[in-house]
Amino acid sequence: MDFPPHDDAPPLASPLAGVVAAFMPRMAEFAFEPGLLAAIDQHAAAVCDTLSCEPLEPLAPNEALEVLEARIPVQRTVGREELTDYVLGFNDVLAEKGWEEPVGYDFATLRLTAICWLVREQDLLAF
Repeated sequence: MDFPPHDDAPPLASPLAGVVAAFMPRMAEFAFEPGLLAAIDQHAAAVCDTLSCEPLEPLAPNEALEVLEARIPVQRTVGREELTDYVLGFNDVLAEKGWEEPVGYDFATLRLTAICWLVREQDLLAF
């Protein structure tokens, strides 16, 4: 499934740019939907788990225990190439199923918004 650019946007250089163009506006809804941020965070974590992302900074054993006990989120890095491959595969599945973006949120919309969040947070479109 291809995400069309907005009328005033430059041509898309990657599938990640397409996801950002299509789903960045949904991130404004975080302020109005308290549970939405938690859902997006869970989807971002699931993507990172799937891609075996590495923590930004390695944790010492005693720090890892503190993080688990305090339930402190660990920010993870994801590579542009790996995330691009993930998006291509995810979009293929959506296209096979004939998925269309709903007004609200479904699994695919949450996952794509989480990908947009990862791209923004880790500045994956910068060259």
